[in-house]
Amino acid sequence: MIPKIILGKGARATRRLIGYLYGPGSANEHTDPHLVASWNDFAPDPGRSPHRHSRDVEDQLASQLDQPVKMLGDKAPTTMVWHCPVRAAPEDPILTDAQWADIARRIVAAAGIAPEGDEEACCWVAVRHADDHIHIAATLVRQDGRRPRRDHDIRAVQREARKIEADLGLRRLNPGDGTAAKRPTSKEHFKAKRQGQDTTTREILRMRVRRAVAAASSETEFFALLEATGVTVRPRTGPSGDVLGYSVALPGDLNKDGEPVWFSGSTLAGDLSLPKIRHRLAATGPEPVATRPADPWHQATAATERIPDHLTHSHDHIAQGQLVALGGALDLLPLTAPAAARTELERAAALFERATRSRITADAGSARVLRRSVQTILRTPTATGDGAGLAMLLDAALIAVAFARHWHRTHQHAQQEAAAEKTLVHLQTAYAHVAVPVLDDLARRTPGIQTKHRYAYHLQQAAPEHADRILQDPAWDALTTVLADAETAGHNAATLIDQALGQRTLDDARNPARTLTWRIHRLGQRHTPSPRAQAAMARSTTRHPTTPVHQPTATPSVVQQLPHMRRR
Repeated sequence: MIPKIILGKGARATRRLIGYLYGPGSANEHTDPHLVASWNDFAPDPGRSPHRHSRDVEDQLASQLDQPVKMLGDKAPTTMVWHCPVRAAPEDPILTDAQWADIARRIVAAAGIAPEGDEEACCWVAVRHADDHIHIAATLVRQDGRRPRRDHDIRAVQREARKIEADLGLRRLNPGDGTAAKRPTSKEHFKAKRQGQDTTTREILRMRVRRAVAAASSETEFFALLEATGVTVRPRTGPSGDVLGYSVALPGDLNKDGEPVWFSGSTLAGDLSLPKIRHRLAATGPEPVATRPADPWHQATAATERIPDHLTHSHDHIAQGQLVALGGALDLLPLTAPAAARTELERAAALFERATRSRITADAGSARVLRRSVQTILRTPTATGDGAGLAMLLDAALIAVAFARHWHRTHQHAQQEAAAEKTLVHLQTAYAHVAVPVLDDLARRTPGIQTKHRYAYHLQQAAPEHADRILQDPAWDALTTVLADAETAGHNAATLIDQALGQRTLDDARNPARTLTWRIHRLGQRHTPSPRAQAAMARSTTRHPTTPVHQPTATPSVVQQLPHMRRR
């Protein structure tokens, strides 16, 4: 159940609201509008007055609601209308008018509009014009002329909504912490529907601004990227000429007066205000130029693999900074992905956005490597490669998001935990689209049986607790291919296996064979060891037989099935 508080100003604010609630709606979505409850239980109901013109009754109702306000004359508050739609979840049962009336009374009491038993409280009504929601309208002057005490009313009504859900057996929503981005209004949803769009303008702009922030290395570049994506930008300047903020609009998105509909960055999301963006850009400035630039996919993957350790052992500010950087990476990855995975990655990014914000201040500088490496991927046309880079990064991201879910759970961030949980579903689907073709291609080049036996032996020695799962996995053939490629480049297979296992435990990997494949693929493409180092590695491995011997922890049938695994 979602309550949402909207404040209204102006002399005719009450009359306009009543007219809207009893009108047809912006898309004829209002059906049978009528009162379900009011401050005195006998307020005039325009929807149930058949012998009078409905507009006359609307005037009367608005006048009664406004009476305490008008008694104050010039001392009346500018903000005079308190409007709170309360919507049930789609899967909830249809509630009766009596149930909605009880919900309305509990909401106005919790908000301080009309505390229970207070006969001098504000005037209010609850109007129902659909099965799944009501609108509560109140004026913000009590009948005794005083102002209502509605401190923190937004949090109060949210807490009461959670209690109502439990009492009525409705869908239980997760409590928030006030850091969620503002949801699109019902008018925005109806407008998008009329225009044949699945997404509201607010949501489109929020994603484009987030992508521009993630891709930019300076404020100038941020605004340039916004305009390049078709967003109209209007800077807000002060008397000195300095830019203090900005607003954005989509071309063609106009209001009733034919003017662009503008959204300031802070109304899209709290972390998209210009001061917050400037802080993030300053904290994640360019890295010093390396003498030998590394593969950006490898850098991004290595940085992502470190996120679980930060979430487990680092200070909360650093952990929060890692989540912000991970969210930025997910925002940009759809731009690098094949068409089959793009939609799922966009959904994953949109969902994980909620998991990037909490009341913990983020240390953005701690995640500079991940941010800069993903930016490099976007700016390097040849960086997309054969899909292996994206596959290994998504494999690391899956583990990072799973740890993000656990981190939010331990901090009692219910909405963020749920967002991370939903993100995993779409990320896993995208990963399958990207990884399977790459793994299949690697498996077609699997080395001979003797070489595979040797790799199996090394694996049994290095990771006996994971060997059986890896050897029986269809990804085993792909793993042997990357080991063979690494050996051809001058690496030692046993050393690479040890290094890959030492990067991070496989205990939390959903598929250890695939995870090991990507790690060794990345290690194998590093600088080839010198001839002296190769000779030393060769001497260190002469003690091991070239064919595996029976080990108590291994299953003999597994080794026998190695030649047949490619057909699975």
